[in-house]
Amino acid sequence: MNIREAKEELKNIVRAYLAKDENGMPRIPVEHQRPVLLMGPPGIGKTAVMEQIAKELKINLVSYTITHHTRQSAIGLPGIVHRSFGGEEHAVTEYTMSEIIAAVYEQIELSGVREGILFLDEINCVSETLAPTMLQFLQYKTFGTHKVPDSFIIVTAGNPPEYNQSVREFDIVTLDRLRRIDIDADLQAFKEYAYRSKLHGAILAYLEIHKDRFYRIHADTDRKSFVTARGWEDLSDAIKTYEALKLPVGEALMGQYLQDPEISEDFAIYYELYRKYESFFRIPEILSGKASPDSTLRNAPFDEKLSFISLLTDSLGTEFKAYRDDKAAAEKCLSLLKETGRRLKELLAQPSDRGAVRTSKVLGDIISFHSDRREQLKRSGMLSYEEERDGIRTEKILKELNNALREHEEEQGADPRMSFAYAKKWFAEREEERQQAIALTGEHLTNVFRALNETFPQGQEMVIFLSELNSGYYSLKFVNECGNEDYYHYNRLLLLKERGDSLRQEILRLTEEI
Repeated sequence: MNIREAKEELKNIVRAYLAKDENGMPRIPVEHQRPVLLMGPPGIGKTAVMEQIAKELKINLVSYTITHHTRQSAIGLPGIVHRSFGGEEHAVTEYTMSEIIAAVYEQIELSGVREGILFLDEINCVSETLAPTMLQFLQYKTFGTHKVPDSFIIVTAGNPPEYNQSVREFDIVTLDRLRRIDIDADLQAFKEYAYRSKLHGAILAYLEIHKDRFYRIHADTDRKSFVTARGWEDLSDAIKTYEALKLPVGEALMGQYLQDPEISEDFAIYYELYRKYESFFRIPEILSGKASPDSTLRNAPFDEKLSFISLLTDSLGTEFKAYRDDKAAAEKCLSLLKETGRRLKELLAQPSDRGAVRTSKVLGDIISFHSDRREQLKRSGMLSYEEERDGIRTEKILKELNNALREHEEEQGADPRMSFAYAKKWFAEREEERQQAIALTGEHLTNVFRALNETFPQGQEMVIFLSELNSGYYSLKFVNECGNEDYYHYNRLLLLKERGDSLRQEILRLTEEI
């Protein structure tokens, strides 16, 4: 299965293992909760998926690459203790708690959440001295004499032997105690994640043209060459940062992430071409409706058309993502403003404190509380990057409001009702700006549809553009929540065309049978 399917399967496994019956007992007894073994090539996203699952389910994640451990750190150190048996005292060896088990309990204390996932990567590549310990762990869920807490689900990952010469094959006894999930590299599943993560448009366009270069590993040569999903994602972050800092982006950078000389050189050439296309095709003018695509595009090579469509979707994607981010911040700001209003009412209901009540002070305390809470979640590893970014952005907006509120109170007096009315007016004005941005993004989307229809009438280019929109998390969120008549119109036409093609194929099949 691909990584997206594996993620859903893993989420279902974790939910099932954590499910309780009416008596609070696990629906699947702990002794029958087999550890999961994810088997797939390196760099495919196994670790990233575990992080996503833990954050989406709001549970802990303790992650280790087990090849970094020795037998002592995995099972603990031996010590001598004295025990009495049958009236006689004996010296007994007892192991200290291992680093891994201790980390699980520390994470529970830090987060205040008992449930979690213990994820051990490269499980089938451990050293010879650690191998027996791993087999014991997989069979009995213990390190030395210490057991993994029942509230933690065990997930492991490994690489097939063709990718790693140090792989150790598990015997049937061990495999019979595991739930094995095999994962393959899949570009379409990666693209769904890539759109959500806003990977660089040049990478998405290049992989659409060269699908066979998404994942490639040659481990049987003197100089190993490889390109992985992780490599493309990390390269995207590097390129966007270099562009923001106006640093040169060339083959040297590509080769640090795409460790296949042929692919890194080819992508470097394509990246330069992609940047030239950006200005040549006049993308901003097309979005604003001030220009139409160059007429030569109609007869251009297919690769060039794909690059053009990618530039359009990338530019629109930036606006779609901004819509999502602005909406998330607006909703959280509104929620905290309502919380401020409720708190003001409570304080004003107490006559002795009424004169000391200041709206800016109440809002400031609420901002501080949520900021501290965000930091606590971040320290415990239970806050996603997107959630952290949303929190910081919301706090920044509210601090801006609170500064304006303090100035208002100094100039107009500290009457709480007047101050709160000012805060609501400030928020309403900002919300009006957000609505204008939504309308502008809708116009840009409409202009792109019209430009594509004029340039490629009834061509497959519109189908490709719609497919890109329908694959993107942010684009679908925008059209589902804000609507766009052209989007619905061309989707209906596409559906009718597919039905017509299907009907014609069925008629041809029946004709051949007759």
